[in-house]
Amino acid sequence: LESTFKAGLAYDDYVRTGKPEHQQAWADIHARGALTDDQRTTIGAFMRRMRILVSRGTWCGDCIQQLPFLDHIERASDMIEVRYVDRDEHIEYANRVQLCGGLRVPVVVFMNEDWDFMALFGDRCLSRYRAMAQKYLGPACPVPGAPVPDDEIASQRADWVNECERVHLMLRMSTKLRERYSD
Repeated sequence: LESTFKAGLAYDDYVRTGKPEHQQAWADIHARGALTDDQRTTIGAFMRRMRILVSRGTWCGDCIQQLPFLDHIERASDMIEVRYVDRDEHIEYANRVQLCGGLRVPVVVFMNEDWDFMALFGDRCLSRYRAMAQKYLGPACPVPGAPVPDDEIASQRADWVNECERVHLMLRMSTKLRERYSD
């Protein structure tokens, strides 16, 4: 995990590797995905270092619709460091974190400060799956390229904040780390 993380790119650097039309899609969701004040307060209070490694593709619609939230989350706390690796360029790693037997993206691995595995999250948050089920499993199909409704942005952002908070609480409750920091 450590070597793959260190080979990864920061958010802005990674987005710049995409095609111009993909970069614009990332920018559009990023502009709409800012954290609420309560979410910034929650993330800003984190006390344990959290490393997050993301396997993704700049071309991936699920990545575009969800991962800009991680940039906002990272910016809200000095305790969070996120790195992004391209699935196809890091195929050995991608093979190790397959979901449903496939090379899905995004796949997010949470680690502690010692590079210990904490959690895996992907390829879609619950709100994203609910929105997709409503569109694809219902009587009508979505219009390609239709804008993402604001309520979907808000619920997906909340799912990502909640997952980061859940992992942070795991880190806070870790016996190893509590002994290290005497808390």
